[in-house]
Amino acid sequence: MSETLAKRFGYSEKVMDHFKNPRNVGVIEDADVTSKVGSVACGDLIKLYLKFDPDRDQIKDIKFESYGCAANIATSSMMTEMVKGKTIDEARKVTFKDISETLGGLPKIKLHCAVLSRQGLETAFLKYEAKRGRVRIDELFVNRILRGVLDPIQGVDIISAKILDKTTVDGKKITLSLNASADSELAKSLAEDIRDAFEGLDIELDLKFRE
Repeated sequence: MSETLAKRFGYSEKVMDHFKNPRNVGVIEDADVTSKVGSVACGDLIKLYLKFDPDRDQIKDIKFESYGCAANIATSSMMTEMVKGKTIDEARKVTFKDISETLGGLPKIKLHCAVLSRQGLETAFLKYEAKRGRVRIDELFVNRILRGVLDPIQGVDIISAKILDKTTVDGKKITLSLNASADSELAKSLAEDIRDAFEGLDIELDLKFRE
C-alpha cells in the first residue's frame, strides 16, 4: 500500500510500519494455549499462540497469524508487542483503545480490528485458566469464548447476531443450539469456527443446527 493510499484510508505511519513489518508473526509449536477469533468468511481472522511462565503467569512468548486488512495485521502486531513479558493481570489492563492509540489512531471503520485482537487475547487467557483449573467451564465461560466467533454476514459475534439460541453445559459436554440451517454454508462455516474457538480444551462439543 502506497503512502498516498495510506493517508487516504486514514492510516498512521505506525499502522503502516506494523502492517509492512509486523512483529511476532508465526507459530509456537509447543504453545500452552491458542486462540482463534474472527472468520475468514467475514474478512478478518486472527490466531494467537502463547507460551507462559506458569509460576508467574507471565507471557514468555506470543505470536500470531492473521488474515485480513492492514489494520488487522497492525493491531495484532501492536497488541503482541504491548503484552509480551506482562503477567495475565497486567496484560488484561491493555484495552483495544490502548492498542489503537498506541498505533496513532485508527479510522472508525477499522476500530473493530483492535477489538478483535483484544478479544483474541482474552480468549487465550480464559482457555489457559480453564486448562489450569482456575475457572469453571460453565455457560458464562462458553459465552465469553463465543464472543470471538463472528457471523460472517453481519460481522458481529454470534451472540449479538442472535445465531446462538441456547447453551447447555453438562460436565465436559457443551451443547449449542444455533439458528442456522444444517445444510447451509453458514452452518459449515460456523461449525469450523466454533470448534477452532474451543481447540485444546478437554471438552465434547455438540452443535445442533436447524433441520
